[in-house]
Amino acid sequence: MRSSQQQNCGFVYPLPKRFVTGLNNTTKGSMIKRNIISCLTIIIVGSVFFSCEEEKVPKAFYPRNDHEAYEHSLEEANLLETALGKEWKQSAESSLQSPISVNAPYEEAFYLDPNEADALGYRFEAKRGQKIQVSVSKESQEDLKLFIDLYRIEESKPLRHVATADKEELILGFEPRRDAEYVLRFQPELLRGGKFKVTIEKVATLKFPVAGKTARAIGSFWGDPRDGGRRKHEGVDIFARRGTPVVAPTKGYVRFVGERGIGGKVVWLYDSDRGNSLYFAHLNSLIAKQGTYVEPGDTLGTVGNTGNARFTPSHLHFGVYRNGAVNPYHYLKEPPGKVKHVRGSLNLMGEYVRLSRNTQLRESMAGRYYSTSLSRNEIMKVVGMNNDFYRVKLIDGEFGYVPKSRIESIQRPLEVLRVQVDGDITKFPDNDSIWRYVEQGERLSILGKHDNYWFVKNDSGELGWISDDQKTARKRLRVDPD
Repeated sequence: MRSSQQQNCGFVYPLPKRFVTGLNNTTKGSMIKRNIISCLTIIIVGSVFFSCEEEKVPKAFYPRNDHEAYEHSLEEANLLETALGKEWKQSAESSLQSPISVNAPYEEAFYLDPNEADALGYRFEAKRGQKIQVSVSKESQEDLKLFIDLYRIEESKPLRHVATADKEELILGFEPRRDAEYVLRFQPELLRGGKFKVTIEKVATLKFPVAGKTARAIGSFWGDPRDGGRRKHEGVDIFARRGTPVVAPTKGYVRFVGERGIGGKVVWLYDSDRGNSLYFAHLNSLIAKQGTYVEPGDTLGTVGNTGNARFTPSHLHFGVYRNGAVNPYHYLKEPPGKVKHVRGSLNLMGEYVRLSRNTQLRESMAGRYYSTSLSRNEIMKVVGMNNDFYRVKLIDGEFGYVPKSRIESIQRPLEVLRVQVDGDITKFPDNDSIWRYVEQGERLSILGKHDNYWFVKNDSGELGWISDDQKTARKRLRVDPD
């Protein structure tokens, strides 16, 4: 029977008795001591590499957002290895790598096809000092989870996840701490989809600090030279009549009220929501009380020209500080433009349509970039719409925008033909995807075209494609006299 020492450590071997016999006590003690040290060393190493009793515990998974948690659940259920699961994951990645460029404010209705594991991304820029506001509404009755996530684009780095929308209200708010471009991604659960509408807006995070004025009253900007170019302006100057109220642009704590050097009469306000320090200088009178809390719109003082501004027109010097001065302009300036709301029925969303006349495919709504020339009667599917354009998916998989005025429904056929000789219909506009045979006497409605193929529908409502040769060969098809 092995000793208890051997049972606890599978790699410890005590010295044989013959090696100990005849040694003096000092030598024996020294060798026994070395043997014990060797045993402990092997125990430590063995516990890391060779322990026969140690059980490996899987590393705990902590999702950073709902989308990541759902993807992990698909993986645990072995669904990510299915064809549809792989498509769902690929759509999530491609929507981030190839998003649609838009200029906020922007509104678009969009359709996510449950049979194609769709995901959708929008790309736009935002400035430090602005707030990104996103709201989404479900335009169809499907009960599903829609994952809405915001990512920041960082040069030479992976996209950084920065915010997730409230899963119940489908709203998202985020204040950038740097000027950057962002990608907003939408993706539903596997095998789910529907029609949605998204509104993307940017707003200034602070109320304007001079009563009755707007950003048009700013007459000197961040970075303007001062003292003959020896320093730069670390704020903005807002010009107004002496005595005009200076008001709190946000709720906060009044840290200082008094006179300080070149600023003259000043107020320092701590922004409770953002952790910034706000600086109001050259005031004519001081009203706020140090050590008190204020709400947006509370009067802090009045516009003046104290300090080193005594020889200039009355104005408020306003600054924002966070680990040093930052440009306050976008904290105060409301971004230009208003939301152009989606107009018209959403009935064509997710449906095939055709072009009523030649046009060009617009790549995105940010800039007038065109990629493809499209001919009359070209077939495409509507996957989104804004106030003036439909976003479409072409038969070859390309996406883009076309004017609403150049899209028409395929409910009314271009032509109706009756088959005279048996033929075939393909699933796609090619010769390799034969779907079914067309029997003599069947009637086909011609709905549109792509390349050398025509999109058709039989009387049962089934859709497919026939070649140009099939359509024009009088021996096979002829115009229905009805």
